Amino acid sequence: MSLELSAPAQSAPGCANDDDVWLECIECGEQFAPFDDIRYTCDDCDGLLEVRYAEPPTFDEFEGRGVWRYNAALPFEVGVTLPEGDTPLHEAPRLREDIGVDKLRIKHEGMNPTGSFKDRGMTVGVRVAKELGVGRLACASTGNTSAALAAYGARGGMETLVLLPSGKVAAGKIAQASLHDARILEVDGNFDSCLDIVQELAARGEAYLLNSLNPFRLEGQKTIGFEILEAHYEDYGEYPDRIVLPVGNAGNTSALYKAFRELVQSGSLDEDQVPKLTGVQAEGAAPMVEAVREGNDEVRRWEHVETKATAIRIGNPVNAPKALPGIRNTGGTAVAVTDEEITDAQRDLAGEGIGVEPASAASVAGLRKLRQSGEISADESVVCLTTGHLLKDPDAAFAAGDDPEPVPNDTEAVIDHLHE
Repeated sequence: MSLELSAPAQSAPGCANDDDVWLECIECGEQFAPFDDIRYTCDDCDGLLEVRYAEPPTFDEFEGRGVWRYNAALPFEVGVTLPEGDTPLHEAPRLREDIGVDKLRIKHEGMNPTGSFKDRGMTVGVRVAKELGVGRLACASTGNTSAALAAYGARGGMETLVLLPSGKVAAGKIAQASLHDARILEVDGNFDSCLDIVQELAARGEAYLLNSLNPFRLEGQKTIGFEILEAHYEDYGEYPDRIVLPVGNAGNTSALYKAFRELVQSGSLDEDQVPKLTGVQAEGAAPMVEAVREGNDEVRRWEHVETKATAIRIGNPVNAPKALPGIRNTGGTAVAVTDEEITDAQRDLAGEGIGVEPASAASVAGLRKLRQSGEISADESVVCLTTGHLLKDPDAAFAAGDDPEPVPNDTEAVIDHLHE
């Protein structure tokens, strides 16, 4: 099935539901009813599935606020909601001038209810789970997915199971999942090992998988793209030239590309108005960058990954078959950055009053690196996506920030200290 930007909208097949929604394999084109059975990949070839609509959305159909403003582009009118979405598109004037681009905005997804973009996917995914009548939800996680799933599972009155790589998840994220009453299993392995196990559990009917392998998760996440386009156009009368985003499992890259394809299909967006999707990974976990830079059609799984940006410490991005066309067909690129460059970018954002966890800052680190190399030009209008809140990883924030200064319990001593 073509993932070209120019691919036209399709007529609803016989398996589509009453709202003309269906699932379709991106590899072989096989089509399935959306809610008759539980499936995550194609029955025939095991390829990734996408949710398809006979009538792609137009900007005129959007009304309200948050994720469900975009229900014309989603499978339901409303989901299990806290609510989510409607996150700020910050200005960062000093950072813009320092990096040297025409316009720079920061889309801060850390302002969602549980502190990350994952809430957008869960409001749709947990609603689908209710439609399917499943009882237990499950995910593998580097932290943010588990926090979001636990919160939305609790909101929906459903049991939640999360598998985490032991010793590799920030304390703030584990605390969230724990407080929302998730059952937490710490696996002696990395994230990719956790995902292997949870996929096996799902295949055996033990739980409903809500990692981004689930195509409905990405439907919620594509609303990030709609929000960026609308807000940027309202402020500048034009769409951004480029969106730079961190890449872990490549779900957001896939989701934003899908949002843009649907707007092109509906005639709301011209192909030459689609922003260039540019992915950023940490050097110690950069299989997508390797594939893009080497021109490979597939991503090679990295068995050993390491970075302080725990949210993107992933060696086998499951959404790569959707994300690689998104980067290439929009004229984007991908770049790897060091942990030190990520920490510097985290400090730079904090200097603008924008607090993010390390993985989020990878987007700004990548923008700076691509600007310095000349791959991004000075006349570009850029949006950097930051995916998680500062307090998701308080230890990393403390390490990146200034140390407290001890002073005596005396006003004059404090004044003397300040003047030293």
